[in-house]
Amino acid sequence: MSASPAFDAVSLGILWDRLIAITDEGVSTLVRTAFSTVVREGYDLSVVLLDADGALLAQGTQSIPSFTGSAPATLRHMLNRFPPAELRPGDVVVTNDPWMGSGHLYDINVMRPMFRQGRIVAYVLSITHLPDIGGSGFGSEAAELWQEGLRLPVAKLVVAGRRDEFLMELIATNVRVPEQVIGDVLANVACTAVAERQLLDLMAEYGLADLGPLSHQIQAASEAAMRARILAMRPGTWRAELMIEGIDQPIRLACTATLAEGAVALDFAGSQDCVPFGVNVPFCFTNGYAIYAVKCLAGAPIPNNAGATRSIAVTAPAGCILHALPPAATAARHSVGWFIVPLVFRALAAAALDAVPAESGMINMVNFRGTHRDGRAITTLHFASGGCGALRGLDGLPTISTPSSNAGIPVEVWEAETSLTVTEKRLLTDSGGAGAFRGGLGQRLSMRNDTGAALIVDVMGYRTDYPAAGAAGGRAGQARQMLINDRLLPHKGRFVLAPGDRLTRIEAGGGGYGAPGARDPQRLAADVAAGYVSAEAAERDYRAPPAKVRGA
Repeated sequence: MSASPAFDAVSLGILWDRLIAITDEGVSTLVRTAFSTVVREGYDLSVVLLDADGALLAQGTQSIPSFTGSAPATLRHMLNRFPPAELRPGDVVVTNDPWMGSGHLYDINVMRPMFRQGRIVAYVLSITHLPDIGGSGFGSEAAELWQEGLRLPVAKLVVAGRRDEFLMELIATNVRVPEQVIGDVLANVACTAVAERQLLDLMAEYGLADLGPLSHQIQAASEAAMRARILAMRPGTWRAELMIEGIDQPIRLACTATLAEGAVALDFAGSQDCVPFGVNVPFCFTNGYAIYAVKCLAGAPIPNNAGATRSIAVTAPAGCILHALPPAATAARHSVGWFIVPLVFRALAAAALDAVPAESGMINMVNFRGTHRDGRAITTLHFASGGCGALRGLDGLPTISTPSSNAGIPVEVWEAETSLTVTEKRLLTDSGGAGAFRGGLGQRLSMRNDTGAALIVDVMGYRTDYPAAGAAGGRAGQARQMLINDRLLPHKGRFVLAPGDRLTRIEAGGGGYGAPGARDPQRLAADVAAGYVSAEAAERDYRAPPAKVRGA
């Protein structure tokens, strides 16, 4: 006879929600205390709670999805350097090593062991994208890792409550905006302290000596739910390939997906070798986004924890572009790694059927380096999103951040922080792919360099030569473009924005779903009235009679 669960369904639900709320409070702490707009406004962050065995237990709901797959491995690397027996209350461990963290030097990983009655009961890990890490600057130009900035091995930033001031000084000395970088690092430290306090309060409130039984029950429930959802998908093996923008030539990605007995195996064999540019992807990032893609199709409502990922196995040959090895350059690994999601979607299209959407225009980021008109150094990111792909029964939403979950930076904040002036920001008519369900609109965004000095702009673009494809007969969305003073730029590179110059971003539209001629005429008329689709495109792409389009 099997043992009874340690917690009844109601108690389990309450405690589970409380654990997620603790990570959410950690996210709030990061946002409130961070110095950079990358964290404060762009939400390029994650907070995760792991049990004493190192299994993922909860993740903040506004966290970047890839860290679901990378955080447990990061903790293992940290504990290999500092075994639990060597950790003390008040210790804080850090690293930004791309192969131990989340794929590039810009992400700082900060871990605090949580002690109750003299022993470790959990770990909290917070991760943020730093505004700078030295080197040549955030972009795809580097040929090897050494050019990309300061690489921190696993180290104790705080020892029994006392900061290692030499390590802090080492970081500050190697970056362009030390106040922002150190401020963000300390925001991570504060975040982990808040999470620790709240977890210990929760354990005291419920009389929990340790989290083991609760963690195991949460994981078991999540694993069972995930396996049930995978079992509802069609079993089999499928292969997909994807060509995307590289630097000097296109990049080939490949995936073989196998579904059997409630589990998914994803193998990225066939993807090309690494390239001598900063777009290579360490396996931790590949693993994170592969897990995320499967979870989107099979179990999106299931909270992130080890149980929800246990039925997903990911492999990639060492040395391929999706399993880069040191000293490959990886700063702009997102410009390749984010395509793991549409690649996995293609591979699983025959298994998940109606759950697979058309491709999305995807979020885009541009890095700016220079001097504010008040003399302060500028090193920061600007995020802007393309349109989401349509799904059977649903139009794609406009300008939605996919596959990463970064937030847009408000215009007023951006202008104050950088002294660039945003001169235009609007939805792009006709940018969403035509279909029975229309792709989400992209946007047009222009900003003028009013700093009084030259700015370095790092463009890490994609969806320029390969726009978001439609599905089930839907058409592709509009491609992305980047322009300086109306001069079209290559999709990736480092450029100078002179005083008064204008950078314009045409952010890609999402793909449409289903044959355009099958679109509901009332929906199409509403699109035309709202400016989402022009009357000309309605007649040309949807074959709508002119009188119907114009509401006659």
